[in-house]
Amino acid sequence: MRQYEDSWQHKGLRKKLIDQLREKGITDEAVLEAMNNIPRHYFLDSAFDKIAYEDRAFPIAEGQTISQPYTVAYQTQLLRVKKSDKVLEIGTGSVYQATVLAELGARVFTIERQKKLYDLQKNYYFKSKYPNIRFFFGDGFEGLPAFAPFDRIIITAAAPVIPPKLLEQLKPGGLMVIPLDHGGLQRMLRLTKQEDGTATEEAFDLFSFVPMLTGKNR
Repeated sequence: MRQYEDSWQHKGLRKKLIDQLREKGITDEAVLEAMNNIPRHYFLDSAFDKIAYEDRAFPIAEGQTISQPYTVAYQTQLLRVKKSDKVLEIGTGSVYQATVLAELGARVFTIERQKKLYDLQKNYYFKSKYPNIRFFFGDGFEGLPAFAPFDRIIITAAAPVIPPKLLEQLKPGGLMVIPLDHGGLQRMLRLTKQEDGTATEEAFDLFSFVPMLTGKNR
């Protein structure tokens, strides 16, 4: 059985990673502090224990990945999360991104389309620490209309288009951060929903994500 230990060595490697993220341009100290408080190695197989704090993505189950820490920090910074914000996350994956949002005080509603990954989330180590995370098995393109509207929406996979149903579920004045396909790479966009239901777009850097797929995979 996996042993969970956050040693001084882990803490030291995590601090070094946070320093690297700061050097790469992450300026939101609340985001950096949240990531410094979360042991990333708990979200990976123990085989990755010694390299969990390298600034890169790693494979998890079902051909998915745990995102590069810089990508997590970048998306979270763009999201401008405030305490008690209602945040919809598309693509739970390892639960690391959702945990960062929960550490920031958000109420997180996270959807996973891969049944095997969703089932693994029942063993989520921090379930009692972060009761503000709610897990759902479903199609990310559909969102969670029963729980809408949301203050923030974050998509952690390469979207082929801006999903119209997700835009509908965003509050006026709310923000959506989405990596939109752009010839093999994805352009990170931040959408701000207007009162008339349209959205203004801000374009940021290019990233590489696994694709956002429709439907559920049982």
